[in-house]
Amino acid sequence: MEQLLERVYFQNTVQDYIIVLSAIAIAMLLIKFFKRTILFRIIRWAEATDTRFDNYIVEGINKFGIPILYFSAIYISISYLTLSERAQRVLTIAVTVAITVMVVRFVISTILLIIRSYLHRRHPEKDTVNELGALKLIVNALIWFIAIGFLLDNMGYDLTAIIAGLGIGGIAVALAAQNILGDLFNYFVIFLDKPFEVGDFLAVDDKSGTVEHIGVKTTRIKTLSGEQLVFANSDLTSSRIHNYKRMQRRRIVFSIGVTYQTGYEQLERLPALLQSIVQRQDDVEFDRAHFKSYGDSSLDFEIVYNVLRPDYNFYMDTQQAINLAIFKEFERMGVEMAYPTRTLFVVNQQQEEVRNQEV
Repeated sequence: MEQLLERVYFQNTVQDYIIVLSAIAIAMLLIKFFKRTILFRIIRWAEATDTRFDNYIVEGINKFGIPILYFSAIYISISYLTLSERAQRVLTIAVTVAITVMVVRFVISTILLIIRSYLHRRHPEKDTVNELGALKLIVNALIWFIAIGFLLDNMGYDLTAIIAGLGIGGIAVALAAQNILGDLFNYFVIFLDKPFEVGDFLAVDDKSGTVEHIGVKTTRIKTLSGEQLVFANSDLTSSRIHNYKRMQRRRIVFSIGVTYQTGYEQLERLPALLQSIVQRQDDVEFDRAHFKSYGDSSLDFEIVYNVLRPDYNFYMDTQQAINLAIFKEFERMGVEMAYPTRTLFVVNQQQEEVRNQEV
């Protein structure tokens, strides 16, 4: 048995290999025991608290701490062996790759955590986990690209020529794709600032509709008539946008005109009448009603009120009820609504000549 244990394979005895394997197995069992008992209790405790910070710490231990413990146990155990130059090279590369992967995952998780916390503070009622979307993909691609460059550099590859070639090509690509890069940057602006979200009803210049999708380059809006409008993100961020989804109340200003034949007493009663008509409506806040001006063919009254609900159909129903009530009351009072008219005065020519001679 001793002869078997003392046999040498690749500069190490069988006994050395058994010691290394035993150390790895014991370390794996201890780590698994820690994960299933102590860490599990810590996770349950963190979930029971009201703060989110301890949840992030426990999540970080579970995602990064446990894999680091596994890797450290294997690395320390293997270091006990006497390795050849080639095996040592392979081990060094493996360690470099593993550290790079761990660092990249940690950096990505930290960046996404910061973004998620920022969005949660801005919009605590929203589920920010499901909103990362394309931003998560972009962050992953960018961090991994940088990490692979550092990895190749640490492994001894000369990246100067590659970077120089990419620099020349990058300038050409940047010039050709400057609109795409602009839309990509504005996607970040839309995502972080949130001037609008999916489901919001927008009016952009003379176009309006409901936001269906916010992409990396374009935002798609479905109009009331059914077709889909596709806007570049740069166009939206540089435009004046009316977001009706976030409107809590609607201010209404409308005018009505009566004829010049209306009597003074009737004119004096009209502001109070208009006020009472508006105040009869539900979810409406009356502001004012005044005899505003003398028009070309009408005496103009201006009425202002606030609808306390943002729904457009409710506003139209309310305005319709007010218009019908005004028509009914004016008909009862004998007040005529004005419409464009022109009065023509005809003078008899003979009477005008006689009048001039007398003068």
